[in-house]
Amino acid sequence: MSVGIGGGVALLALMGYLAPVAAIIPVHGVVQLGSNVGRAAMLRDQVAWSCLAAFFIGAVPGAWAGGSVVGALSDSALKAALGGFILVITWMRLPRLAAIRLPGFALTGAITTFLTMIFGATGPFNAVVLSKNFPERLRFQATTAAVMSLQHLVKTAAFALAGFAFGPWLPLIAAMILTGLAGTWVGTHILRKTPESRFRLIFKICLTVLALDLIRRSVAGMAHG
Repeated sequence: MSVGIGGGVALLALMGYLAPVAAIIPVHGVVQLGSNVGRAAMLRDQVAWSCLAAFFIGAVPGAWAGGSVVGALSDSALKAALGGFILVITWMRLPRLAAIRLPGFALTGAITTFLTMIFGATGPFNAVVLSKNFPERLRFQATTAAVMSLQHLVKTAAFALAGFAFGPWLPLIAAMILTGLAGTWVGTHILRKTPESRFRLIFKICLTVLALDLIRRSVAGMAHG
């Protein structure tokens, strides 16, 4: 998993200490929407719009199905699922996929949007699909940012329609977007001074500790439940 794409996963893990688990995924979606829209707008001339449209066709039913599942999960189950997901996405080597056609983008939209309603950070999965179709760096970055913006927009709309109240969380959302920008600046300077392999290892260890603590809190909640 690249460190850049892993930023969404890191944010997800840290939010376990800032918000109740039922609010983590909706709030995370808005924060990630804010971080991706700007990048997509700056690179809009490089976006593969036909692929984005196909992705949207699949994302809508995926959000509906994922919303139905997440609403049925308990707080402890959600913590365990998030912790397990973070461990998997941190350490699993995702396979290289062949290039796909437009129906494949619709299917990807359905599957990853379903997953993002439950787990939040599915950027690494989308990146695996898009990287094969768009070997050019700018085209890949632009389309990935547009896809993630669309996915988080659909997710946010789905949670709003389901009755989630975003209002009380707006100060936290704004603070997280601003600190995310600051974190990007600091992280860039650290990355330039730290060997890539060491930085990746430290990053993965930190994510692992956060994920294991989520699982610990899940087990503790079940024991007291």
